[in-house]
Amino acid sequence: MDIAKLRAKRKNVRQDVAEIKRALRTLKAGTQAEALERASGTGISERERNRLAREANERFLKSGIEIIDVYGNLAK
Repeated sequence: MDIAKLRAKRKNVRQDVAEIKRALRTLKAGTQAEALERASGTGISERERNRLAREANERFLKSGIEIIDVYGNLAK
C-alpha cells in the first residue's frame, strides 16, 4: 500500500471556487484534491528554497568579500 495514502486524512475545508478552478488549470491537476495537494506542496517547497537562499546569502555576507558596484565604487 502507498505510504502517502496511509498518511492521508479526510479534511473538510472552505475554499473559494474560483481559486480551486485556477489551481486546477495552473497546476494541471485532474481533481480538486490533487490541485490542493500540489498547491500546498508548492508552498512548502518555495518556503524551503527561500530558507536555503537566505542561509546562503548570510554565509556570503559573513565571508567578508568586498563588493564593487558597476561604477567602481565600494559598496557599503
